[in-house]
Amino acid sequence: MAHHEQFIKSVILKRGAVGSFDSYPFSIPAVRHLDELRFPTPATFFVGENGSGKSTLLEALAVAAGLNAEGGSRNFRFATRATHSELSDYLRLLRAPRRPTDAYFLRAETFYNVASAAEQYGVAEQHGGGKSPHEQSHGESFMALVLHRLRGNGLYLFDEPEAALSPTRQLSLLAAMHQLVASGSQFIIATHSPILLGYPDATIYDFNDAGVRTVAYTDTEHYVVTRAFLGDPGRMLRELFQSDDDIPDSNES
Repeated sequence: MAHHEQFIKSVILKRGAVGSFDSYPFSIPAVRHLDELRFPTPATFFVGENGSGKSTLLEALAVAAGLNAEGGSRNFRFATRATHSELSDYLRLLRAPRRPTDAYFLRAETFYNVASAAEQYGVAEQHGGGKSPHEQSHGESFMALVLHRLRGNGLYLFDEPEAALSPTRQLSLLAAMHQLVASGSQFIIATHSPILLGYPDATIYDFNDAGVRTVAYTDTEHYVVTRAFLGDPGRMLRELFQSDDDIPDSNES
């Protein structure tokens, strides 16, 4: 499938400007070893354990792209806590000549704050598909935002969106992403979800103690562990619990 050149083609760490790689966030291996990270496909995923730096880099990308650190569009300028790192000041974004006509940063952990800001700005119903996000469940309001607020030809950064979504809604998100990509959009998503990671032809970056490396979907820990568990839950549980007691084989009726 032919794709437009991505809005953000790559991100470069201005290493010469960093005073010390022994201080946070530059001490995180993913940042310490960062030179340039490329975004060649419409969907890019960051995976890795909590603390690996994936959300830190995603947040810094959002701020460097002109978005609010806690989430929202370029028009959102609220802060309930000033905790984002200074990493964005040390990033250089290599952009394509074409510009997005829409942009949004969505974080599951601060979505409530974004919904509150949307009410203050008088755009709550726009975000909630006709209802205030506060009148809906987390998953409902999240999907309403994706379906009704994201307009396409946009730059969209999501931080662990699966925290708000059931497996069925994660599939709905994949379908919505497909439509938005068809309209020229770019997604950069930090996730633990083996469902979301299955988006076709995506670039997946694994954040670990050695830095950041590309990984194939079927080689991600998320895919391998989930497939092994679903293939024989009883066996894996017995290994975890080191006991055969009361755990039936998955093929037993």
